[in-house]
Amino acid sequence: MKLSIVMPVYNEKETIQKIIEKVKQVPLDLEKEIIIVDDGSTDGTRQFLEAMPQDNVKIIYHSKNMGKGAALRTGFAQAGGDVVMTQDSDLEYDPADYAILLDPILRGAADVVYGSRLSGGRPQRVYLFWHKMGNNFLTFITNLLYNTTLTDMETGYKVFRKEVVQRLRLRCKGFSIEPEITAKVFKQKVRVYEVPIAYYGRSYQEGKKITWRHGLSALLTLIWFRFFD
Repeated sequence: MKLSIVMPVYNEKETIQKIIEKVKQVPLDLEKEIIIVDDGSTDGTRQFLEAMPQDNVKIIYHSKNMGKGAALRTGFAQAGGDVVMTQDSDLEYDPADYAILLDPILRGAADVVYGSRLSGGRPQRVYLFWHKMGNNFLTFITNLLYNTTLTDMETGYKVFRKEVVQRLRLRCKGFSIEPEITAKVFKQKVRVYEVPIAYYGRSYQEGKKITWRHGLSALLTLIWFRFFD
């Protein structure tokens, strides 16, 4: 059994070394491959990656910034594992949660696992109020449109059996990739589980990139893929 960890990266020179080290150090009873997609970084991230030893790490470079969705699509296309998961590069998500994320798939119960920041049981940085309300609203709309009971649609930890990823046929290039993935996962009628994860969120001053505009785009994406695709 092999795990592919797909990590989109854009201007994360302050955190990229730490997150790669954390991912490499996670003890797992399966082979790991790390696929890093640098999405046109301009802050020195690319130069760090080019100089880094590439043992068990595959690095792909976009010539210009194309968006998180484009980076994930590139990474998914290169994934050779039986299980594929996403890993943000900003230290908000802790690779120490890999074991709990993988467990439902490895025991044969799930086809997809979401790591929920909002189901309790793990350390959580206190949220910005409107950010949390926006997340809750988008998750509510997801549940309404797709007849499900998710608690955290926008989570950065999603784990898939490889055959599920291969059937998604993703199109979005930006942050709308998250609702697109969710829409297409639930339209496949696969077995989806949630597990609680830790969340060490950043403020905007610390480099957070999500804004209300991304929330509006996510809403439109959820509606579009429910009724028109």
